[in-house]
Amino acid sequence: MNREMTARNFSVLLSPTPRGARLARLLAREQLRSWGIPLDPAEHIVAELANNAATHGRVAGRDFRLTLYVVADTLRIEVTDTRGDLLPQGTPTGRGLLLVEALADRWGAAAGPYPRKTVWAEVRRGTALARPSCPPAVRPGRC
Repeated sequence: MNREMTARNFSVLLSPTPRGARLARLLAREQLRSWGIPLDPAEHIVAELANNAATHGRVAGRDFRLTLYVVADTLRIEVTDTRGDLLPQGTPTGRGLLLVEALADRWGAAAGPYPRKTVWAEVRRGTALARPSCPPAVRPGRC
C-alpha cells in the first residue's frame, strides 16, 4: 500500500529587528494552525531562532528568512540570515540555542552561499503533524 506524502512549505522575508522576530513567531503560529500542526514546541523554536537572527545575525539593509517545511511527520524550521561569519558550532552556548537543542529532535547550522547561514531545527510528531486542520467553525485545539 502506498502512503500519500504530503509536503507543505511556507517562507517569508522579515526585517532583522525585534518586530521582525515577533512577526516571525506570529506568522509561524498562524501557518502551523492552518496546517493543523500543534504549536508547541515549534512556536518556541521559531521565536528563539528568529530572535537570534534579529540580534546576532543582523546586517543593516538585509532581511532574514523564515522557512517552514513539513514532509511526512517532520516539521523543519529554518532561519537564514546574512551573518555567515557567525556560524554556531559544537555545543550551544547561548540560552536560545540551548532551548532549541532541548525542544527539537535535531538541529544544526549550515553555511549558505556567502554571506548567508541557516540555522535549522526539526520536530517529529508522528501522526500529530499529519492530522487534518480543523474546520473554520472549530476553535483551535478542539479538533
